[in-house]
Amino acid sequence: MTKRTQLIAFVFLCGLSIVVWWHALVITLRLALDNEAYTHILLIVPLSLALIYLQLRTHPQTFESSSSAGSLLLAAALMIAGFASWGAPRIAADLRLSIGMFALVVWWIASVVACFGTRALRSFLLPLCFLFWMVPIPAAGLNWIIPFLQNESAVAARVLFRIAGVPVTQDGTLLDIPGLSIEVARECSSIRSSLVLIVMTMFLARLFLRSWWRKGIVIAAAIPLSVAKNGLRIFVIAELGTRVDPGYLDGNLHHHGGIVFLAIAVVIVSVFIWILRRSEPSVPDE
Repeated sequence: MTKRTQLIAFVFLCGLSIVVWWHALVITLRLALDNEAYTHILLIVPLSLALIYLQLRTHPQTFESSSSAGSLLLAAALMIAGFASWGAPRIAADLRLSIGMFALVVWWIASVVACFGTRALRSFLLPLCFLFWMVPIPAAGLNWIIPFLQNESAVAARVLFRIAGVPVTQDGTLLDIPGLSIEVARECSSIRSSLVLIVMTMFLARLFLRSWWRKGIVIAAAIPLSVAKNGLRIFVIAELGTRVDPGYLDGNLHHHGGIVFLAIAVVIVSVFIWILRRSEPSVPDE
């Protein structure tokens, strides 16, 4: 296949996927726009394409198609999609959507293999696997993640109160300080900014670090950092509300201040990446 033919075939397969998975794509987009637990999905395709573009720009390569391997993967994607649609009639709607979107990502990866070969898959493995973040987390997963964030955020806030010398007691997700009782509700779990932080950390680690173990350290650090920044948010709002103005307890910082603490966390991640980057040898160690 010529380069032009490869591109035409790839565009055709991607266009076909949009037709086949149109319903799942629309539902996923609505979730991303309406539900804070899925906001990160809006970032995935642009960030993945950016990684692929930057890699091609800095390391131009020529790829040969692999129709046999690509065909097997395309068939696998259709089988998974068929299972999601007709193979399990009693499956919950949210899980059906997740399986369907998983099949779509497999189809996109299969399209890359079919049109550009397994070498392209190896070259763009991380950006392509990054697309699996488009798969909506089923309700069962959220019902585990959100309570975890609630509990750990309460612990982080309790630690900050004690460091600041504020008397505090904790009962599950309920914190008591002088003059105020704070409940870390589901809405205060900060799942949106936590998932966005993890996604952004993966993107930045791939962009600026070479060695896999350094990338792994940064990405692993994003999980406790997501909890810490939410604990910091609870601590700051509570301190401002009890010491400065009670209006802070139900003001803009409470309802819309997540972006501020997300920005602080991204800066911390960036500094961590900068430190690790300085320790990397001049020759890639991957």
